[in-house]
Amino acid sequence: MRTVLLTLGRLPKALDLARGFAAIGWRVVVAEPFVRHLCGSSRSVAKSIRVPPPAEGKAAYLHALAEVVRSEQVELVLPVSEETMHVAHLPPLLPPGVRVLTMPPGILLRLHHKGGFCEFAAAHGLDVPESFPLGDPRAAALAASGRVVVKPVHGCSGRGVLRLRAGNPLPEADPAVPALVQRFIEGREFSTCTLAHRGRVLATTVYRGTLMSGSVAVAFERVGQAAIEDWVRRFAAAANWSGFLAFDIIVDAEGRPWGLECNPRTTSGLHFFEAADLARAILDPEGAPPPRHRPETRLQQFWSCLTETQLSLFRDRSAFRTNARTLLTTRDVCWQARDPWPLLAMPWTTWPIIRMAAQRRVPFGEVATLDVGWYD
Repeated sequence: MRTVLLTLGRLPKALDLARGFAAIGWRVVVAEPFVRHLCGSSRSVAKSIRVPPPAEGKAAYLHALAEVVRSEQVELVLPVSEETMHVAHLPPLLPPGVRVLTMPPGILLRLHHKGGFCEFAAAHGLDVPESFPLGDPRAAALAASGRVVVKPVHGCSGRGVLRLRAGNPLPEADPAVPALVQRFIEGREFSTCTLAHRGRVLATTVYRGTLMSGSVAVAFERVGQAAIEDWVRRFAAAANWSGFLAFDIIVDAEGRPWGLECNPRTTSGLHFFEAADLARAILDPEGAPPPRHRPETRLQQFWSCLTETQLSLFRDRSAFRTNARTLLTTRDVCWQARDPWPLLAMPWTTWPIIRMAAQRRVPFGEVATLDVGWYD
């Protein structure tokens, strides 16, 4: 039996990938820094192996993954989330013939850097807001002229993001945490998730958050946005992209999409794809049919939505009614009757992250990948 290695198991995106590969007959192994994790309770996962987090040492993390590949006879390494930037450095440590679904580190890290993404997109004729490094005189001039957003160049899940009105003072630049000052674009915000191969888009999901936990969507709706899909196709072609690619995009009042930042990895939009179709397309990008979308256009992460609904009872009664309706009428991303434990056991399997979020008094999504992110 052929084996795929998922390099993170704590997130629902990993569960979709595990189920997709198991459905087409592959053996699924998960490498995960936490002792217990969401995918570990799934019947689709044959084995979970604990590895050190890259936050404790990048070299140790990569060598642990390489040992898993050798010992489990892995043919495909599939990164799931923020650990992608580390996994991109794995190929030189692997036996010949093992495929890693990432782009090379040079282009991957350039686009993961929010400033590098803006420079790349603008150079290829794609609309992005004016953006300058915090501490650059041009950033101060931009902030004086209108609303801006200040964000860490390697942040994710909304961590460290500031929105400032025109003329408000910018924070002091911190060389240890470089940041970007970006012109604020008024409009509707969307996210995307794309699978591409050699610059050709195989499938894209465009979606928007319908219930937020902090700045992270925990319920979402798939929508049709032809202008956004065209923007994504142009970007993928310019980068000659293979693998997963995602963006946060604002559509202004004239219907013009502006790319805010790039996530060179999966996002929650992956949940809208048929999991087995996605696995087939990853394995045979030139021969398999394009992945189909699931029939559901609205999905949620039940436990996070339950928490936000309970909190809204005390904060905003009108929001509570809307949230409760979403909770009761929207399908959970993890639920399968033939594989129920990932959803039912989630409070136990994700307890390490829940505890960390409670200690820091921040939403779950803001700490879920702290130990595997790339911050250089």
